[in-house]
Amino acid sequence: MELVVTKTLFLCVLFTVSTAAPLQDAAVEDGDTSPAVLDRCAGVEFDAITLNEKGNTLFFKGDHLWNGFTGPAQLSTLYFKELNGPVNAAFRMHNTENPDDHDHIYLFQDDKVYSYFNQNLEEGYPKQIEEDFPGVPTHLDAAVECPKGECMTDSVLFFKGQDVHVYDITTKTVKTKTWSHLPSCTSAFRWLEHYYCFHGHNFTRFHPVSGEVTGAYPKDARHYFMNCPNFGHGGDRKPLKCSDVKLSAATTDDGGRTYFFAGPIYMRVDSHRDGIHAFPITRAWKEVNDGVDAVFSYDNKIYLIKGDQVYIYKADAHFTLIEGYPKTIKEELGIEGPVDAAFVCPNENIAYIIQGNRMHDIVLTATPRVVGRVVPLPLSNIDASLCGEDGIKIFRGSQFYRYESPMILAMGRIAPVPVAITSAMMPCED
Repeated sequence: MELVVTKTLFLCVLFTVSTAAPLQDAAVEDGDTSPAVLDRCAGVEFDAITLNEKGNTLFFKGDHLWNGFTGPAQLSTLYFKELNGPVNAAFRMHNTENPDDHDHIYLFQDDKVYSYFNQNLEEGYPKQIEEDFPGVPTHLDAAVECPKGECMTDSVLFFKGQDVHVYDITTKTVKTKTWSHLPSCTSAFRWLEHYYCFHGHNFTRFHPVSGEVTGAYPKDARHYFMNCPNFGHGGDRKPLKCSDVKLSAATTDDGGRTYFFAGPIYMRVDSHRDGIHAFPITRAWKEVNDGVDAVFSYDNKIYLIKGDQVYIYKADAHFTLIEGYPKTIKEELGIEGPVDAAFVCPNENIAYIIQGNRMHDIVLTATPRVVGRVVPLPLSNIDASLCGEDGIKIFRGSQFYRYESPMILAMGRIAPVPVAITSAMMPCED
């Protein structure tokens, strides 16, 4: 497969909805006498950062907050009217097993905690922190949610000094770790499966289980998390035209996470409420360089195919390469490479491998692999494929072809009418 990625996509364009319209940061409330303190482009140490239930990012400082990556500071009480004074920590609850709590915003002040949903304070709040989160200390420095699959269980990380108190939402138990290698976080933030410790006007990305820091940190937050003159990364940030899209691969893992790959980058597209950003493939799958040819998911594992090699990763709390890999396509799948596209449908154990205008059925429960049918397809020059509850998408350039099932795809002799990729599917401009 030809690995093509347009310049604008390779530049990792950031697409995030913000409800705040003006681009210049300044205090706008009557009576405020210290606007310079509230100019985050001058360098601000935030008290807390969290996403709200709509996916907008809230940055707290003193009695004010910023709603989104652009716009002015506003009084916090415009959004959370019961607050009185600065916030120490904040997070958005991830608890899908308890819909009454999921996506609620928790704000911490000294020894108290507030719970909000749609800016309405929940009945019975504020409460003592110990009452809602037993074993968690008061006067916190930061907090951040950590869903199962990124942490071992649905959890919240509470920071105080160099100690991190890991709170298990289900068992209501706390385990305390000391991460002396990490700066003292004044706020913490989870965004698109990545975790950030903010300190001063800088941030450090860390692993939520081990606290490990990989890469060159700290970095200036003004380059990444706000729109400031003379700051920024990613060139001119012009949005990618949907008509210029060319994917390399796509997959949905067993946890429901959908990833699109294009050249050397990938993006997660099922969590678009919180924004979409392109990251280097090596950020998540560090052994795979220079893009992929095809990707599919099976049995809580993700298979990345590059050239004549197959890399298999466990899709647990972050991706871990299985020992002994990569292996050749022949050794792992029983066919010769290269591969143009691949997919596995939900609750099935057959990998459909596309080469040119032919599709191989490979039984994944057999060892060694059993190659079943080889059928002709009504399409060639296929870039990527994806199978989900809504059927199969076969991507070619900026369009895709929809099929109800692998059987209908295999039996088809005339390609259906193509459908254009739109901004509803991925970050691009219609």
